[in-house]
Amino acid sequence: LRFGLPDTTKPMGLTTCACLLAAAELENSGNGEKMDVIRPYTPISTNHEIGCFDLLVKDYGENGWLSSYMCQDLPIGGTIKFKHIEFNVKIPAPFTHKKIGMIAGGTGITPMIQALHAILGKGEESQQSKTEEVSLLYGSRNADDILGGEMLQKWAEDNGEKFNYVDVLSNEPEDSSYKGERGFIDKEKIQKYLPPASDGEDVIIFVCGPPIMYELLCGPRNEPEVKGILGELGYSSSQVFKF
Repeated sequence: LRFGLPDTTKPMGLTTCACLLAAAELENSGNGEKMDVIRPYTPISTNHEIGCFDLLVKDYGENGWLSSYMCQDLPIGGTIKFKHIEFNVKIPAPFTHKKIGMIAGGTGITPMIQALHAILGKGEESQQSKTEEVSLLYGSRNADDILGGEMLQKWAEDNGEKFNYVDVLSNEPEDSSYKGERGFIDKEKIQKYLPPASDGEDVIIFVCGPPIMYELLCGPRNEPEVKGILGELGYSSSQVFKF
């Protein structure tokens, strides 16, 4: 979804790997009362885009109050409130690590896309990373659930020596045409595709996804200690960033 800025002559100027808070006054279908609904979203457009920015929003239907409103009910030309606070700056570009591994699940792909703008040189020059290689493991239920897949695949094709993009589907029909990785993002796939902890300070792993992903792979995102599979593989807290 594309949103226009109040000043169409200026860029948003948001730091790479920062998110926005979106807010709308929506009616509670249960009691008819109106209430403010606020959710965080990470733009997927480059931060020097003039007069607008793009969000990748998954429509969860009745299970996603604000996402459903933006995808189904918000008319072209309609308005919605956005706010940025300092806390929403996660890990700013440019990145100093030579090797970056990314693990994403579902809508957790959005900060990875924003980071890739800097890593692959598609964003502002001041935020472009010196990273030499980046690998992304992206977990989804099935092919229809992949968000931004065509764009990511095109980036991988255009940056073959630098960017490796791997889908991992947990519930894809066995008779489908999909030929990629199946199951879940596990120790074997991390060892196969991501840079090892033994590369030291040259390596960092970004993780963003649902709570169960943090629990299994690195420990809760509000805890600096690295647990789970990444902990077992020897990654330290300085080598893992939990979005």
